[in-house]
Amino acid sequence: MIEMKDVSKWYGSFQVLADCSLSVRKGEVVVICGPSGSGKSTLIKTVNGLEPIQKGDITVNGIRVNDPATNLSALRARIGMVFQNFELFPHLSVSENLDIAQVKVLGRSKEEARARGLQYLERVGLLAHKDKFPGQLSGGQQQRVAIARALCMDPIAMLFDEPTSALDPEMINEVLDVMTQLARDGMTMMVVTHEMGFARRVAHRVVFMDHGKIIEDTPKDAFFDTPQSERARDFLTRIIH
Repeated sequence: MIEMKDVSKWYGSFQVLADCSLSVRKGEVVVICGPSGSGKSTLIKTVNGLEPIQKGDITVNGIRVNDPATNLSALRARIGMVFQNFELFPHLSVSENLDIAQVKVLGRSKEEARARGLQYLERVGLLAHKDKFPGQLSGGQQQRVAIARALCMDPIAMLFDEPTSALDPEMINEVLDVMTQLARDGMTMMVVTHEMGFARRVAHRVVFMDHGKIIEDTPKDAFFDTPQSERARDFLTRIIH
């Protein structure tokens, strides 16, 4: 579903990604972790072209992301993206937040968009809040709305960029529970997170990054039980204990 080969990126003279390669199969959940500044968020944003690359190739479902001829808007409509800070329209109701991209990007009727939006609000446990505005919801509820909004677009894959980092501790599990159910339903997912409990429970593979490089790309059990690099062992010791 997602193929990255020798991906490199620079901000000016600073190299933020260095020859990163990985594959994500359909239905696979890959967690990307590592210390702050290791390039995790930049890497995941290259998958749908939000961050352009200067070297390498990225292919999603057979479409070459970094080909100048690729319609990135059409591609992004098929790849769900959930950010740290929700990115909801504050002046629109919850239902309207779910409707707008369906109508404007996918060309659905307002009735079809509303029906689909309500279906996914029910799936994330927020149907009763459909007429509220984002500011009337908790952080965890807003993030669940953001996930429902992405699902309304019938994505072929979902990208999560530290989806719980802006949440109070008691709100984290309600978001992780929704993500866990998505994984069990077979959604292809790349998740940047420090939630190692979620990674251990849900991920098929863990990618560990440091200084813009992929240091380890292993099955989750191998990563947690026998990490190969000293840097990964140190990271796990610090973040778990």
